[in-house]
Amino acid sequence: MQVCVLGAGIVGLATAYELQQRGLQVTVIDQAQPGTGASGGNGAQLSYSYVQPLADASIWRQLPRLLLSPSSPLKLRLQWDTHQWRWGLKFLRACNRRTSERSTAQLLALAALSRHHFEAMLRAEALDCDFSRTGKLVLYDTATGLAAAQRQMDLQRQWGCEQQAVSAQRCTEIEPALQHYQPRIAGAIYTPSECAADCLMVCQGLQAVLAARGVRFVLGATVQGFVRQGSRIAAVRTSAGAIEAQQFVLALGSRSHQVAQALGFRLPVYPLKGYSITLDTSAAPSAAPRVNVTDAARKVVFARIGQRLRVAGMAELVGHDARIPAARIQSLRDATRAVFPHCHQGGELHAWTGMRPATPTGLPVVVRWVGAPDNLLLNTGHGSLGFTLAFGTAAQVAELLAPA
Repeated sequence: MQVCVLGAGIVGLATAYELQQRGLQVTVIDQAQPGTGASGGNGAQLSYSYVQPLADASIWRQLPRLLLSPSSPLKLRLQWDTHQWRWGLKFLRACNRRTSERSTAQLLALAALSRHHFEAMLRAEALDCDFSRTGKLVLYDTATGLAAAQRQMDLQRQWGCEQQAVSAQRCTEIEPALQHYQPRIAGAIYTPSECAADCLMVCQGLQAVLAARGVRFVLGATVQGFVRQGSRIAAVRTSAGAIEAQQFVLALGSRSHQVAQALGFRLPVYPLKGYSITLDTSAAPSAAPRVNVTDAARKVVFARIGQRLRVAGMAELVGHDARIPAARIQSLRDATRAVFPHCHQGGELHAWTGMRPATPTGLPVVVRWVGAPDNLLLNTGHGSLGFTLAFGTAAQVAELLAPA
């Protein structure tokens, strides 16, 4: 079977890998180089136990502060865009306890599947990607916030998550680089099994592996339309020519919505713009963290990748706006100085922005869509969990197209 995967981010490449492993002939199309979209500068954390969707009942009491505060990690810029409004209304409808708990359970199961397949790939291919399994601390600055996190921890325990609530003192024992910040910590949730890796390096490594095994890459090519035969796609028209296949997988992240529109159906996928900085770490003992850290109050994540620190955060509903405002980068720098004041001793700081493809519920779309062509399978809408969930949804796609 010939399969054409639209998208060379971590989701598309993981899909291509799983399909090639099952003996299918695969072509991957993207307008950019592999991993240079939303995958390239992501938070680098593989958060298998931290999958609670943004759509949660708690969002209602946070909404005024999140939307009105100039320093808010969540920003909404209303546009004359019916897709934005439609997505926003569906998101608000999903902000209830029942939907959040159901989504969390599904995401945890998917994350466990993804972990299995991702780590099997790492063992088989020995990719150089600064992978680490050092655990994760989620810090809370108030007793109220910590209590809410403990309730979520207790809920997740029934689905197999092994986590523990720890004191500020215990935080510094787990991660000595937090010593300076200890007075600001009310407590934390610690997960020893969490991991981190450089997603861009994973993407580049996968491309090399797949190309060596005969997977065709058509890069720098934009999708211009489709050749239809009845209810099926016969070929995708690109700037590099028409590419035929028997099955097609749509894994174009936040751009999936536009392709769906061109094919005559709607997808509830909207870009959540995020930012990151990557900096070289100090060699001084206990200056930079080894453990993954999330500052829940700031909604900023810190992940060690080799000798670098990735700092990422924020979610903006502003459409496909690729500008990087200085204030957003300064906010990440300030967070880094506050939590780890000695981790960066100067040198170049790499700023990045990317569009995370989000659904209102936080659940990715891995289905054949009603109203879509019969031979089109969707694999999109992973939000901020693209790296974490990519190999899980790839395995689901492979099972649908080539059952073991």
